[in-house]
Amino acid sequence: MLRSLFLAAAGSARLERLAESTPVSRGVVKRFVAGSGAEEALATARELADDGLAVSLDHLGVDTETLEQAQAVRDEYVGLLDRLHAAGLTPAAEVSVKLSALGQHLDEKTAAEHARAICAAAAEAGTAVTLDAEDHTTTDATLETLLDLRRDFPSTGAVLQAYLRRTEGDCRELAVAGSRVRLCKGAYAEPESVAFQSALDVDKSYVRCLNVLMSGEGYPMVATHDPRLIAIAEDRARWFDRSTGEYEFQLLHGVRPEEQARLAAGGHTVRVYLPYGKQWFGYLMRRFAERPANVTTIARAVSARR
Repeated sequence: MLRSLFLAAAGSARLERLAESTPVSRGVVKRFVAGSGAEEALATARELADDGLAVSLDHLGVDTETLEQAQAVRDEYVGLLDRLHAAGLTPAAEVSVKLSALGQHLDEKTAAEHARAICAAAAEAGTAVTLDAEDHTTTDATLETLLDLRRDFPSTGAVLQAYLRRTEGDCRELAVAGSRVRLCKGAYAEPESVAFQSALDVDKSYVRCLNVLMSGEGYPMVATHDPRLIAIAEDRARWFDRSTGEYEFQLLHGVRPEEQARLAAGGHTVRVYLPYGKQWFGYLMRRFAERPANVTTIARAVSARR
């Protein structure tokens, strides 16, 4: 029920305006979003790097409704990558990109060209790009773009969502040498025909997908805050004789920082998903939907400031 409420809230312009006007919301955003601009994002990335953490930056821009806006998103990422390189933050810092922000729903070819420009900038900066997953209607187009980009930029990462019924099969296709795959639970409202609905079924799917990725020849990126799934991932890595350099954990900025530190201290690569920009409301609502326990985390953070 909470999941449905948060997903509904993510698309509500009225709730977004209300949230933007409250002091509590501003305090919450400060913890979980690295500011509204690239300068603040770079400063936060530097702090995380100094703590021994890798970073994946995601620009939360305005909803892309025109090709001009899509081009502006492309330029934002190209400029960000140049600044990351100049600051000496690459290759530990990479970027995550949503094809919808690059105009996928307007013109798939143009979006792919924008993604290629960002990948080229990432290669020049000595780092990589990961294509974020969105709702199931975009999965095929996103994976097609991924395969095309990998011909010239083989380090381009994929994101697969365990709650989709198709994902175990997608994992089998992508668990190949050189393939970087981020496995997350999923955070969009999807019909039962394409997605598991119960938390238990999603967790079971996650473990099945994790088994496929860990037993394959690719590079699994385990994106979860769930202590049980983290423990299972550590166990599967030992079972399939993977060193800590042959996979990584990914956690959201501001969520379970003590676990991030524990994993890093144990020799694991830990990459923090670091969003920045003005379009933070939908991002936070989807994170609540994905893991309602995040609400408790945020409540504690806010109360601690009082």
